[in-house]
Amino acid sequence: MKATACTRRKSCAIFLFLAVSVLTFVLLYMDIQFQPKINSTIVVPRVSSDPDMHRSFCTFQPMSPEHALEERLILDSTAWPETPLLPDPVSIEQTSHPAHSTFTILPGRRGGQWHIGDQLEVMIQTSDFQGRPKKSGGDFLLARLHNRKLGAGVVGQVVDHLNGSYSAVLSLLWEGNAQVEVMLVHPGEAISVLNRLNREHPDRIYFKSLFRSGSLSETTICNVCLRPTQPMCNFTDLRTGEPWFCYKPKNLNCDTRINHAMGHYNKKVEANEEKLFQSGVNLKVIIQASGPASVIVLPQKEGQPKVKSSTVISGPSGYYYQGFWRALSDTTVRKFNTSAISRCLKGKVVHMFGDSTVRQWFEFLNAAQPGLKEFDLHSPNKAGPYISLDYANNILLLSRFHGPPIRIVDVSTSDLRYIANELDGLIGGPDNVIVFGIWAHFGTFPMEIYIRRLQSIRRAVVRLLDRAPGTLVVIRTGNPKALSLSVSLTNSDWHSLQCNKVLRAVFKGLNVHVIDAWDMTLAHHLPHNLHPPPPIIKNMVNHLLSYICPQKAG
Repeated sequence: MKATACTRRKSCAIFLFLAVSVLTFVLLYMDIQFQPKINSTIVVPRVSSDPDMHRSFCTFQPMSPEHALEERLILDSTAWPETPLLPDPVSIEQTSHPAHSTFTILPGRRGGQWHIGDQLEVMIQTSDFQGRPKKSGGDFLLARLHNRKLGAGVVGQVVDHLNGSYSAVLSLLWEGNAQVEVMLVHPGEAISVLNRLNREHPDRIYFKSLFRSGSLSETTICNVCLRPTQPMCNFTDLRTGEPWFCYKPKNLNCDTRINHAMGHYNKKVEANEEKLFQSGVNLKVIIQASGPASVIVLPQKEGQPKVKSSTVISGPSGYYYQGFWRALSDTTVRKFNTSAISRCLKGKVVHMFGDSTVRQWFEFLNAAQPGLKEFDLHSPNKAGPYISLDYANNILLLSRFHGPPIRIVDVSTSDLRYIANELDGLIGGPDNVIVFGIWAHFGTFPMEIYIRRLQSIRRAVVRLLDRAPGTLVVIRTGNPKALSLSVSLTNSDWHSLQCNKVLRAVFKGLNVHVIDAWDMTLAHHLPHNLHPPPPIIKNMVNHLLSYICPQKAG
């Protein structure tokens, strides 16, 4: 009997232990599963089971079937042609070399004559470092027409034939000389490296936050995706679902976080792969013509229709002539001097959200409008927020950075605001202008992260336009920039171009306006810069003001 009782007691103890273990597991599982809905809490590391995310250490809130399908369709529609696998180590000799590649202007349909309104077609043949014609596509090429004396320029559309040859179609929009320029931005093999880095190392640029309570302070690493090596604090936004995590401080609670800051950058690229990103060799290098590189454009023939962006194959959004941007859409871009800016913005509230390329517009308007006085909010330089007021004309300008990731100076957590949440806090109306641009800080992440951010903003835009249909919404695209090895690996023009495609797809069909900063920068003769120089910014602001104050009919 004693043995039996003892056995029963052992069985009870084992059962109780198992019951407690199961209960603990269930509670832990529930805590992990519902973490995205809880802010500033500890997250026990886990591996995502979402097969579509490709990054085993990224954790995201579930999407609706509708948004998941949209994400998949966008990814499919923006997929870049794959390049053949190179041997390991990479042999740069087999990749495209601008010095051995050429372009040729094809004869016009009028026996070598071209008129305004025609389209010029250029054939591009890429060759490798040995001069052998390439047999595969995937290179990132840019093409444009320009005339420096006329201050004229327009972007061409490049078509990849997937066999080493490419076509560029360029619209002839001014009379006189039109010079063709073709540029290799990246060989296809370099883009394969960028794709791999964003898929496997989305944390290669990392961020940090300071946690402080009393005399105790700790700094930990933060990111959209963190590797599950230690407990984390979950700072996923409650309303938008935007994910953000920090490793938990050892001696402080998650709710003691006081700022967001840039951390450091790990290249995560092999030494032999760096050869794919050599300035002056295969990184943003001009390809020479095999024959004439320019044509003479004659006046428009009688009865020939004017070129519109809708009638051109994925055509340009506009062009420069005499240094002035002329849109090919239904909007007529006007020139605004100081008094015209004041009249246009009178009684308006302009909300600007996004990165430093949007802040440029805020700064330009401040400098161009003497009546605007910036109120000192003691905000950190470059981070904002900023407010300017013209009391006499009842003009209010506001500028605020988008939510993380942010690669600038330290930002207080109280100033970390997601665009969607800010839009939800606006009343809107015909005297309200919403401007946003968000792209430059997403260059190291898989495109799914950018898509989800834009979907969140779109939902807020839809809500805003539903409650205040008269609100004007204007979106700025990304633009090309100067590239080096490090910039290519963290913020490549290729990724910016992909972001622009995604942005247009997400906001297609909505009553919003797009200012094509990509075309406006690429078509201009000035060098590419992350922050375009003043002449380009002036044209962008003219375009913005033309949306706010369109030219009256008649």
